[in-house]
Amino acid sequence: MKKARTVEEYLAKVKEPARSTLERVREGIRAAAPREATERISWGMPAFYHGRTLVCYAAFQKHCSFFPMSGAVIEQLAPELARYECTKGTIHFPLDKPLPAALIKRLVKARLAEMDSA
Repeated sequence: MKKARTVEEYLAKVKEPARSTLERVREGIRAAAPREATERISWGMPAFYHGRTLVCYAAFQKHCSFFPMSGAVIEQLAPELARYECTKGTIHFPLDKPLPAALIKRLVKARLAEMDSA
């Protein structure tokens, strides 16, 4: 399968219900990210970029994932993420249930704060 070169190409290749789930995640990120943040494909998945990679998201066979690009952000919000399967750098959620918009906003804001302090 040919790799997507744009976010739209990536999403067009994702099957439902994951496509709708990712589109809602994308909307949540867009609402929380600075206006000047741009979208691109990074590491083969959709990403928001703000001087460097802000966050990424993707669909897999059995789940969707949100990548805050920081284990520290996941640790910081661990109580709110307790109901999700998390690794050091990834939050997994069901193919048909996006992360809540309020949680996406907190994740993006925490990542921005981390980037600003670096």
